[in-house]
This record gives sequence, C-alpha cells and structure tokens, in this order.
Amino acid sequence: MNLKLLYITNSPDVAKIAEQAGVDRIFIDLETIGKDQRQFGRDTVKSAHSISDIAKVKSVLSTSDVLVRVNPMYDGSKEEIDAVIAAGADVVMLPMITSLSQAENFIKIVDGRCRMNMLIETAESVDFLPEILKLAPKAEYFIGLNDLHLAYGQVFMFEPLADGTVERIINILRFGGVSDYGFGGVARVGEKAILSAESIITEHHRLNSRMVILSRSFCNALEIEDLNTIKDMMQSGVKNIRAFEKTLEDYTLAQYDENRLRVIKAVDEIRCRLNSY
Repeated sequence: MNLKLLYITNSPDVAKIAEQAGVDRIFIDLETIGKDQRQFGRDTVKSAHSISDIAKVKSVLSTSDVLVRVNPMYDGSKEEIDAVIAAGADVVMLPMITSLSQAENFIKIVDGRCRMNMLIETAESVDFLPEILKLAPKAEYFIGLNDLHLAYGQVFMFEPLADGTVERIINILRFGGVSDYGFGGVARVGEKAILSAESIITEHHRLNSRMVILSRSFCNALEIEDLNTIKDMMQSGVKNIRAFEKTLEDYTLAQYDENRLRVIKAVDEIRCRLNSY
C-alpha cells in the first residue's frame, strides 16, 4: 500500500499543484503556542498559517483532504477547534498531549464532526498511549519525531526510529486495533545522503505506516517564486516516491531487516557528528 503523502502549505496555488502531483493531504499548521520555546535555535519549520486559510485551500481541492494542526489544549481550544471544523477541515490534529484529560477534552470538543489525528510527540503521550487508544480507537495517530527526540534528550530527529521507540509505539497502536498511523518526514528520492529518503520509506513499509509528511527539502515552496518550478519539483518528487514504493512490493523480511540495520548505522553516524560539535 502506498504511503499517504502530506504537504504543509497555506497557499491555494501550491495546494492545487500538490494535489495534481498526487499529494493526498494538505497540512495547514496553526500551532504556535510553546513552539518557539521548544524548538529554539533549531532549523525547523514555523508556519504562519491562519484559520482563514482553511476555506481558501479547501475551495481549490477536489481529491485531497485538508488536515489542520491546532494549538495544544488551552483556554481557547473550543473556539479554535469549532472555527477550524466550521471552515472545512477534514482532519484536526492535536499536538503536544501531556495529559489524558487533554485528549479527553479534545475528543469531546470534536464530537465526531470530523476525523481526529492524535500527534504522539511527548514522553507523556507515549506513556499513556494505551489509555488514549481506549478513548479514541478510530482516530488517526502520527508520531512526531521533531519534538519526540527532544523529549528524550536526543540530538537527531530520527533517533527514535533507530533506537526502536517508533516501532514500540506502533506495536501499541496495532495492538489497540489502529491501522491508520504514520511518522516523521521524508525528503526527495534519489538524493545522496547518509540517511536517504529510500531508507526512510522502506522503514515506513516495514512498519506498515500509512502516512508521511513531505519535508521542506522535498520542495520548499516558500523559497520558490515560480509556480512552474514548484509544479515540476512536486510531480517528479511524488513520481519518484511512487516508483520506489513499487520496488518494495517484492521485498523480503531479510531485505527489510538489512535496511533497518542501515538506518541504525546512518543515524548513529549522524548522531556522533552532531555530538562532536
């Protein structure tokens, strides 16, 4: 099964290009509360999206869903989530879950009006994940590596994949009957890197992951003014991912395990380099 591809943008033009290239879901990111403090000094994406972007993006799409990441639960969560759903969000994602009551309140507010995506990116959410599953067995779940590796005091975002944390979380999800889950981001297939997109995609398939975010390096539309260039990058990038996924159809368990070991080795090399700075 092909991965569901997510792309972060609030631009209707870029969203339409992404859909036409085969991106399955447009990701609008409203999260601002606490994000600067958590990721201070790190080269991470900090979006400047707004609720008004949802309807604009939704209006140009015909096949792709719109996922909206709201803020962590706070005093204004009900108003924010109500407005996001009213604007047409197909999926609402809750970040930074640090207590079971936050998950409970989120579920109550959404009240079945759209799909829910629980973002597992804190040590606390991992600890009480079985309890969250009992509350929301039909929700989607996404493992956020950016914040999760920080929560565990690690220096590289893919360390939770290499050390078995992601697989442990996925085993909890699968035991709880969840099949709609994903993790992390992926760059472009075909680019030389210590940890390649091919290796990451292979791990997704080994773990039966269903979704992944296309990373900033896949196509940074914020830095490209020409829409035709964005279109070419999107189309070639998605096409190459799908072509590579096809090669995995006949992979053996031994091949998957060989790739898992390559990922561990690559992550360890990157971790050592970062720790030496």
